[in-house]
Amino acid sequence: MQLASLAPTPADFDRPPLIENAEGRPRGVGVEIEYAGLTAEQSARALAEAFGGEVVQDDPHAFSLRGSELGDIAIELDSRYLHPEKHPTVLGGVGSMVASWLGSATTYVIPCELVTGPMPIDRIHIVDEAVDVLRRAGGKGTQDGALYAFGLHFNPEVPRREADVVVSVLKAFALLNAWLRREVAPDATRAFLGFADPFPRDYVHKIADPAYRPDLGAFIDDYLAANPTRNRDLDLLPLLTFLDEDRVRRVLPNEKIGQRPTFHYRLPDARMSDPGWSIAPDWNRWVAVERLAFDRARLDAIGEAFRAFEGEDKSWADTAERLAFR
Repeated sequence: MQLASLAPTPADFDRPPLIENAEGRPRGVGVEIEYAGLTAEQSARALAEAFGGEVVQDDPHAFSLRGSELGDIAIELDSRYLHPEKHPTVLGGVGSMVASWLGSATTYVIPCELVTGPMPIDRIHIVDEAVDVLRRAGGKGTQDGALYAFGLHFNPEVPRREADVVVSVLKAFALLNAWLRREVAPDATRAFLGFADPFPRDYVHKIADPAYRPDLGAFIDDYLAANPTRNRDLDLLPLLTFLDEDRVRRVLPNEKIGQRPTFHYRLPDARMSDPGWSIAPDWNRWVAVERLAFDRARLDAIGEAFRAFEGEDKSWADTAERLAFR
C-alpha cells in the first residue's frame, strides 16, 4: 500500500471509500494532537497569525481560535485540573488563581492539546500546515523529552449509523491492529505509561467470524461486556453512547463519555518538532482499515484466517498485511 511522502500534498492523503455521510453531506473528521514547548496562548496566536480568526481566552490555559481557515480550534493544557471553569468541583474553593499558577508551573510537563472541529475529509491535509506553524514556533514532540509521550487522535465521522457498518469497521480495525501497531512503532515511554490496550483476543476471535453480524443492541451489549473501558486503540464508547446512550449508561453509569457520531482512533506518537513528520501516513493507515471494512469478501477471508491462526501477534501482523494488501 502506498503511504504518504515526507512532504505531503493533498494528493498524499488517501480518501476512504465513503466520503459522504448518511445525509449526503461531506463526512467530517476531527484531529487531536498533543505537544509541549508552547503555551496554549502562544499556540493560538501563532495559528491566528498564519490562518486568521479570532483568539478567545476560555481560561488561563485554554484558548480557542474561531473562524480561521482551519475552522474552529481549541488549544489547552491537557489536564482537567487546570480548567476550573470547565470542572468547578475539581479544585474546590481554590479557583482559577491556583489553577493559573499550577498551569504555569507545569507547562513543560503537561502537554498542550490541539483539537480541531470537524472538517471535511478532503481538507485534512491542512492540519499538516498547522503542525508546521507550531513546529516553527517551538512545539516539541514525543522524541524531545524522556517524559514526553504525546498522542495523535483521529475522529472520523461514521459514514452510516447502522450496525452493519460499525461492525465492519471494528472487524477490519481489530484484524489489522497488529499491523497498525507495528507500523506506528509506539514510543517506549508511551508503552511504559500504559497506552491504550488492544481488544482482547477472545473478543477479536468472536467478531472475526464472518457470521457475526448482530443488530445494534446486541453489538453494543457484546462490546460493553468485553470492553467496559475507554482504554482501547479504537474507542467506540463515544459512538455507541451517541447511538444508544441508555444502553451504554446501564453498564457504565459513571464513565466520562462525550457522545458523538465518530470513531475515536488513538495513536501513541506525535512528533511535532520533526520536520519530516506528517499525519498523512497514520491517516492513510486508517483509510486502509475503512477500505477493508467495505470489501466484504476480503474482510471475511481475513476473519477466517485469524480464527485459524495460532501464532503470535508479530506473525499475524505479517499475515494480515499480506492478506489485506496483496
